[in-house]
Amino acid sequence: MTPAETRGASTPAADAPTGPRSVTLDRPPVTRPAPPAPADVPPPADPADEAAPAARRRWRWRWTRRRIDLVVYGGFLLAAIWVTSGIWADPAGRVAALYSSDPAQVQFFLAHSVRVVLHGEFPFFTEQFNYPDGVNLMANTAILALGIPMVPVTLLFGPAVSFVTLVTLGLAGTAAAWYRVLSRHLVRHRPAAAVGAWFCGFSPAMLSHANWHPNIISQFLLPFIVWRVLVLTRSTRPVRDGALLALLVTAQAFINEEILLFTAMALGVFLLAVLAQQRARWAAAWRPLGAGLAVCALLAGALLAYPLWVQFAGPMAYHGLSDTVRDYGNDIAAFFAPGSPTFGGNERANVNLAPNYSEENAFFGWSLSLLAVGIVVWLRRDVVVRALAATGLFFAVLSLGERISWWDRELVTGPWELLVRLPLLDAVVPTRFGMITGVTVAVLLAYAVRSAWVLRGVDRRTARTLTAAGLVFALLPIAPMPLRVTTRPPVPEFITADRWRQYVGPDQTLVSVPVPAMGNTDPMRWAASTDLDFKIPGGYFLAPRNGVTGDPGRFGGRPSGIGEMLEEVASTGRTPKLDDRQRRRFLDELRHWNAAVVVLPLNEQNAEPLRRTVEQLVGPGRQELDVWLWDVRTLTSRSV
Repeated sequence: MTPAETRGASTPAADAPTGPRSVTLDRPPVTRPAPPAPADVPPPADPADEAAPAARRRWRWRWTRRRIDLVVYGGFLLAAIWVTSGIWADPAGRVAALYSSDPAQVQFFLAHSVRVVLHGEFPFFTEQFNYPDGVNLMANTAILALGIPMVPVTLLFGPAVSFVTLVTLGLAGTAAAWYRVLSRHLVRHRPAAAVGAWFCGFSPAMLSHANWHPNIISQFLLPFIVWRVLVLTRSTRPVRDGALLALLVTAQAFINEEILLFTAMALGVFLLAVLAQQRARWAAAWRPLGAGLAVCALLAGALLAYPLWVQFAGPMAYHGLSDTVRDYGNDIAAFFAPGSPTFGGNERANVNLAPNYSEENAFFGWSLSLLAVGIVVWLRRDVVVRALAATGLFFAVLSLGERISWWDRELVTGPWELLVRLPLLDAVVPTRFGMITGVTVAVLLAYAVRSAWVLRGVDRRTARTLTAAGLVFALLPIAPMPLRVTTRPPVPEFITADRWRQYVGPDQTLVSVPVPAMGNTDPMRWAASTDLDFKIPGGYFLAPRNGVTGDPGRFGGRPSGIGEMLEEVASTGRTPKLDDRQRRRFLDELRHWNAAVVVLPLNEQNAEPLRRTVEQLVGPGRQELDVWLWDVRTLTSRSV
């Protein structure tokens, strides 16, 4: 149950500490004239020649523990750069294919962190989008614990570069953190730790979320939280250890609360699975564990009390998600298919196995699924292995959602139906429970590699060769590939040249056409490029239905009739004929938003039908730089 109690661990010879390599420069021997020697007397030996072999031995490269760790960390970083290489080629102009809404939202949050640091803006709520209602940022994963450290990068290079930097560091950092904890505390075997950490950082689920969700893949605090909870089970200083755990929990809460909840649930199920097998452990573990968790709850509760109040009771707070999101579940077949962004993945074959391509949270492939079952059967006498298997299976079943299906054919009602309306769980996306199963599979891989490495009665080279072959067989089909990207329109010159400042005041908004919404997040990028110096209506976020605090959440703010009409024109290219009632409604919405200008980029899809539609509403526009512009300040003035 604790890191020190894992069985069968041994440290290979390569792990043995060695002294640092000393590097010196060779000094050429000094030649002096010598008297001639008789022909039958051999010349005296040169001391420099005798010292050469010893010097070469002293300078020989040695695989110290530190060097092994640095090589592993470097490998993780190179793999993360390989995965994100398509975005690195042009961070501002490229985005992951299929969905571009989440990257724009994250860039907006990164710009918000700049305002928090430089201008002292309130961190948990903003009116810079969805004006005038605003957005509850604590209820929208504003990633303050990531955005604030990234402020120098955002200021120097822009939020697009910060976004791809976070994705890269999220993948590499998660793998590195798991390697650190596994190699030092859990399995204590570097090759095994490297294998387990690799899957934690680059599993198909992590690659899927890397397209859009840096807050989800930034899991580098989770292995340390797991380790500190296990330490508490036999701690001699539970107050100190509980306080350390509280700091980790608080930091993770400002990265992603859902992943923190998953970690707590997984640890609870794992510890119960261990205690069910060895009840005698409870007598020694309950006092330090209880004391440490109590200290953690008190300290973390004090630190998070106000942010959580804003999240659950503050303005624009919502309770629970819509039924559509709560029903997101994995298909059973998803556990046996490779993920789409992997070497063996196939997007078409994976249709309907996951809610969408950004939520492929299972997808281990047949080979790894069979290997994981084989590991459990092989190491079934190990208490920890059985507990890991029970934990992984439990959350795999929950990830199937309310209706369990096989190849998109509904079979039975799932157990998630009984939990979906409980507090906190009503805001969970059930398919993501599959990520917990992924971590348990990773730790099982680490245990298997360590056990195979120290097998007795088998030739060591043969055992290691077979182990490597099995890992290649299991992991090659789901090896990471560069994320598939597409281009996106640049921020208009009207924005980058600051021409908008001639029109938009501090309490006014810049209204884009189409109106900002879940399917049109480019205006959020425009605002982020200016460090949110102007406000916009609408946007992509979670808010209470109809804007009433406490209602279930929905994507976007209050419904906008004109916004929906313009979105339809953008998608169909058909120009509607508008009447006076629709004109009055549009003017009412512009006044509600306190709009200063309406802006339509020249390169917008179906720009000409959109221009004709807006001209029916507010009259002729004019071209300024690369946008069509309508100055509506006289129409929306408070005095009118």
